[in-house]
Amino acid sequence: MPKTLGLIGAGNIGSALARLAVAAGLDVVLSNSRGPETLAALLAELGPQARAATMSGAADAGDLVVATIPFGAYEQLPAAALAGKTVVDTMNYYPERDDRITELDTGEQTSSTLVQRHLADSRVVKAFNNIDFVRLFSSARPTGAADRSALPVAGDDKAAKAQVVQLLDALGYDTVDIGTLADSWRSEPGTLVYVQPYLPKRPEGLTDEETGRWFFEVPGVPVSVGQARELTDNAVRRSAGDARATLA
Repeated sequence: MPKTLGLIGAGNIGSALARLAVAAGLDVVLSNSRGPETLAALLAELGPQARAATMSGAADAGDLVVATIPFGAYEQLPAAALAGKTVVDTMNYYPERDDRITELDTGEQTSSTLVQRHLADSRVVKAFNNIDFVRLFSSARPTGAADRSALPVAGDDKAAKAQVVQLLDALGYDTVDIGTLADSWRSEPGTLVYVQPYLPKRPEGLTDEETGRWFFEVPGVPVSVGQARELTDNAVRRSAGDARATLA
């Protein structure tokens, strides 16, 4: 179990993971693209177990490092500082935000295989990419809880994947192993296990304001290991454009 979690990216997912990590007793080193000084408010909330650094500093400090920046910026991840590290990839490819990437649109690669190609000397494991940041924090449960949810993990290195499974357990989640990074498409946007199973059905007729309030306030729906396994086993790979259209 890592003692220090490095976070490259301190947005919605990164902040939720930092809160869970501190609650689990881990030290946290946060970073973002804007500089350590911009993280003062989050550090004040997290308390003495957390500090800020540059992206390379967070990579150096972390026993295990989470990369949670917009996917279009993945080549900014500090490959040298991350060499020899297990890197948890939470990133998703959204063409409307990240611009078109032919290798992903054709299914030749997955977003995580591209991250692994960039971080050639690291061990990349895909996780935390299929649940929204509100439920990621609020649905965490102790080991053995009846309403504990499971999240998919994928990776090419078995030992690294075991490290990440241990981290998820500490943070409040069971896991389902969906295979290698080439198989990680099974938890990508547009697939059966992406976001929706962890949310109740949204009431009809809500205004935009009511929808926003519902999203932030509604409790999550537990997704068991068996349910997550069934959803990922039955996933169908679509083109990136079709996958995003499914969510519209």
